[in-house]
Amino acid sequence: MAKKILIAEDEPHMVRLITYNLKKLGHELTVANDGLEAKEILEKEVPDLIISDVMMPRMDGFALLEWVKSQPRLAKVPFLILSSKGQMTDREKGDKLGADYYVTKPFDVNELVAKVKEILGQA
Repeated sequence: MAKKILIAEDEPHMVRLITYNLKKLGHELTVANDGLEAKEILEKEVPDLIISDVMMPRMDGFALLEWVKSQPRLAKVPFLILSSKGQMTDREKGDKLGADYYVTKPFDVNELVAKVKEILGQA
């Protein structure tokens, strides 16, 4: 069963990598180039999963996460952080703000696909 996934990522190569591999699973993907664009999309629709980079222009992934978790209709949507910032303080910040999962770049795309399947109950 196809699920709706919002991907907030500003690196074109990363967007292509993620979308190519998740489209093969049959999911409906929406891409935002930064947190502010993702927020605008989320004001209109509720996805089954949010995948967000941390370092993005205009609104970073942590600010997006904080906003998502403050919205009653979005608070329970699983939020997966993708980041090249793998320091423990960044992971702790993500945990504190309510991130459900944290994947550090560079990552094995097969592991990301497996994690998405697990999150969406398709494992």
